[in-house]
Amino acid sequence: MKKRFLSASLAVILTTSVVIPVSMQEVRAANETSSQVEVKEESLSAKEFLDLTVTALTFQHGSETMRQQIIDQWVKGEELKDLSANIKRDEAARILVRALNKEEKEKTLAEYQEKANKLGLFNGLSNSETISKQDAIKILNNTKKVKSGESNEGVKEISVEDFMKNPGSFGYSLSPDGNYITYNAEWENRSNVFVKKMNDDSEPVRVSSSTDRDIAGSLWKDDNLLYIKDKGGDENFHIYSTTFNGNEEKDLTPYPNVTVRFLSDLQGVQDEILILMNKEDAKVFDVYKLNVKTGKTTHVAKNPGNISSWLADSNGNVRMAVVSDGVVGTILYRDSEKDEFKPFIEIEAGDEINPFSFSKDNKHIYATSNKGRDKVEVVKYDLEGKEEVIMSNPEVDVSGVLYNDEKDKVLYGAYVTDKVHYQFFDEDFEKLFRKIQNKLGVQESELGINDYNKDMTKFIVSVSSDTVYGKYYYYDSTTDELTEMATLSPWLKPEELAEMHPISYKSRDGLTINGYLTLPKNKEAKNLPLIVNPHGGPWARDMWGFNPEVQLLANRGYAVLQVNFRSSSGYGKEFLEAGNKQWGLKIQDDITDGVQWAIDQGIADPKRIGIYGASFGGYATLAGITTTPDLYAAAVDYVGISNIFTLLNTIPPYWETMRNQLYERVGHPEKDKELLTAASPIFHVDKIKTPLFVAQGANDPRVNKAESDQIVEALRAKGVEVEYMLKENEGHVFQNEENRIEFYNAMLKFLDSHLKK
Repeated sequence: MKKRFLSASLAVILTTSVVIPVSMQEVRAANETSSQVEVKEESLSAKEFLDLTVTALTFQHGSETMRQQIIDQWVKGEELKDLSANIKRDEAARILVRALNKEEKEKTLAEYQEKANKLGLFNGLSNSETISKQDAIKILNNTKKVKSGESNEGVKEISVEDFMKNPGSFGYSLSPDGNYITYNAEWENRSNVFVKKMNDDSEPVRVSSSTDRDIAGSLWKDDNLLYIKDKGGDENFHIYSTTFNGNEEKDLTPYPNVTVRFLSDLQGVQDEILILMNKEDAKVFDVYKLNVKTGKTTHVAKNPGNISSWLADSNGNVRMAVVSDGVVGTILYRDSEKDEFKPFIEIEAGDEINPFSFSKDNKHIYATSNKGRDKVEVVKYDLEGKEEVIMSNPEVDVSGVLYNDEKDKVLYGAYVTDKVHYQFFDEDFEKLFRKIQNKLGVQESELGINDYNKDMTKFIVSVSSDTVYGKYYYYDSTTDELTEMATLSPWLKPEELAEMHPISYKSRDGLTINGYLTLPKNKEAKNLPLIVNPHGGPWARDMWGFNPEVQLLANRGYAVLQVNFRSSSGYGKEFLEAGNKQWGLKIQDDITDGVQWAIDQGIADPKRIGIYGASFGGYATLAGITTTPDLYAAAVDYVGISNIFTLLNTIPPYWETMRNQLYERVGHPEKDKELLTAASPIFHVDKIKTPLFVAQGANDPRVNKAESDQIVEALRAKGVEVEYMLKENEGHVFQNEENRIEFYNAMLKFLDSHLKK
């Protein structure tokens, strides 16, 4: 059974400009808790009322597309045919009841009006049939009070340990025959692998005994269970085999300074899988056949030095390879393993082409691609390279694909605007998905199909949201039974956690920037201490969903702003490339503009702004306190980059095939020396006056320990306050439970001391 849950880039389209036919004065008035701004008394059109309502009741202030999607939820069918006509009181009532999610059995406008009156939405207004702009301000302020329902008392404080300790059993998957379930759970403070026989009262059996490091993942090969882990965060992952009692564990790839990647489970081949290893040359990966019983490896395909990825056909024969210098390249194809590779598709600068599966008959290749277009789409190639588009989305890239080789088709493609959404290509699978969705009573964005058996009769599904860490269920389609299996961090109660709100705003040069704002529960969204949390990558993105560190900060009374700045993946090729060679420049401006947006909304207290990020987010933290030192009152740099020159000199050897891409996206150390000097915080420590906390893993292969050492030493030499936490047994971000807990306790103490004075 070959299941392909693949991720491509994600996100939201660049729009030009959003026309909101209300003045900025009125927008600000709509975001005040009391109506002190005088506006001219005149009737309001339905279009104006809707635009003002979206601005006041949501945080979608920059994306025309997202604003219209919200309006489409409030105005249905043939309602409000003429948007230029004056909005009537009962029509406004219907919109507002829906905006508040208070709609029940109302059918007539009179019933919506009655509901609105009971909610107090029209308190303090005359009984005029139409609504003026001044009336609208009062109505929206009344609506905001109902929407928030706040006591402004906050919620009880939840311990760092409750947010950051291991969440319980997770990562559930099925054996190919569906008779066993495997999952990860804590043993000796480390995540280990357990197996449970289905339809059996026996206790789960622990099959791994790792005490130094969490198990990173596990997989089945027929009736063999394999797992992977590294040492101390060095990211040199090895494959281990284990017996069902955990007494015999064997490192199947016991090679020092070598990392292993999985390629194919070789269905129909006894005891063997295909893996990739950089054993012969640390810079590139060759293909090996691995016997999971004995550990014997057989060389299958030699990497000449420029192949970045390989693909096996449905029979396990390696017949496709991607050659790249990091910027341009070629997809190679061969008819059999005895033949030479030949060019199949050319990859030009900016192209993203990811072949992910051969068809069952090996006559077609499935891929995600943005070649010749701005957005990533799902495509199908014949053996001549002719392309057929299977799925596209006009707004965003395709973010994931589920291909099933038994049905020999793509079951769905996923895309992300505000949240995850799906487009289905198999009617039976969609019916099953909707049946499970209805049983659980959740939105499609909250439901995931995690695994299934070969016959597609037994499923592992999960539910998660912004306030639900995760729940796992087992579903048997033959009996229509749905059984709850586990809840992640059950001690965290959803009703005590904070909602994550999708947002959008305009950058100073007119780009639409999307992101998320998490507000403290039961607190008025006014003059709050704010933490802006830039994501890593930067060629990644933040998404809607449960985030323990964001929830921790919100629980302590902080508003948390996550910004998908230019160069974030998934917003199309043009948006990503808008961030090329813009580290510390326009990328940083996007982050700064997000903070200013939160200040302008009255949400953030301009004197209590903090910045915290990991990896590239750590770089953005340091860049923030050098480029805008007066903006931030506290900063936390977690495994961040301080010197772009040393970053480029210390990348892991197996990133060498991406070096030219780094030069194009970040800058060349010689050709762009002036640019990189200006963008590297280490050369501008004289501008730093913001209190800083730095955390680093000593074994980090991506952001070398020297990145943190040099910024700490330079600042201390100048007498600037800086705290430094170094963990000798960690790599790129802290994985061990005790280190996570220590870090977040220290971070909170640091932030509180500077932002809650």
